[in-house]
Amino acid sequence: MSPTEKRQTSEGWELKWDYQNLVSGFDIALKMPQKLQPGPLAGRISYFAPVPLFFFFFLVFILSTLRGIDLHPMNYFFLACAFFAFHLLLAYLCDHVSIHAGFVISSAVSILLVVTYLRLVVNLRFALVEAGLAQLIYLVLFSYAFFFEGFTGLAITIGAILTLFAVMQMTGRIQWTEKFARRIA
Repeated sequence: MSPTEKRQTSEGWELKWDYQNLVSGFDIALKMPQKLQPGPLAGRISYFAPVPLFFFFFLVFILSTLRGIDLHPMNYFFLACAFFAFHLLLAYLCDHVSIHAGFVISSAVSILLVVTYLRLVVNLRFALVEAGLAQLIYLVLFSYAFFFEGFTGLAITIGAILTLFAVMQMTGRIQWTEKFARRIA
């Protein structure tokens, strides 16, 4: 609706709406705060599960390549299973415990699966520092962004940009042709 009075000031415009009798075609509503519903929230987190998995795999691939660690596709398969254990466990736990308790339990279980597996495949340092931290960021924090309705997309976008920046800085001096050249035995 247009204002009934306009006055320009040194700081901008001062607008006033003063209608005595008004009927408009605009719908006006007030949304009341409501209790967090765990089912739909767990569903949204699970629906977007491939996105943080992609970021996690991307970072694990870059870090393992930089450190000369050879991970087999079967290693990535088991990591994906451990990653998705979070979503499966969360979906069933949130029916029995609070969504926050279910989130913490599911996060701990999934990170424990990844770290204990990669300590056998690579070493404890890589498992805890590189993979554990990456999973904390891309699984736990990504999923936690869904608790802040309206800010999820922004949080994920900022995370993606920070990831891109970090990876570009880590790999800026890499000669990729040499790095992936076939090794002749």
